Amino acid sequence: MSKKLLLTDDAPIIRLKLKNIVTEQGYEVVGEANNGEEAVKLYKDLKPDLVTMDIVMPEKTGIEALEEILAFDKAAKIIMVTAIDQRESLMKAIRLGAVDYVVKPFDDARVLEAISKALT
Repeated sequence: MSKKLLLTDDAPIIRLKLKNIVTEQGYEVVGEANNGEEAVKLYKDLKPDLVTMDIVMPEKTGIEALEEILAFDKAAKIIMVTAIDQRESLMKAIRLGAVDYVVKPFDDARVLEAISKALT
């Protein structure tokens, strides 16, 4: 059975790029969220195996959504998606419990490495 992923980013083109990378490797994208608020709701509804979470989003940031999801399910696997200049927020996310991170623009191999490592 393929692993289920929830992709979270306020930019549809980023979600599409991630979706293309992961579906080519047999992962199933069960949901897509535009912001942290949607991500938390979809996580609770869909119970995915892994979440990709952008750090900077409207309504609820990736950091806030990360905290809320981990409060709901401390075993949640969340990979942060970041721009190179968001180092401080990224370090906070890792301290809070994010399992890994990937940097935009994506290196496909790095994305797949992070997902594979998080799911093992």
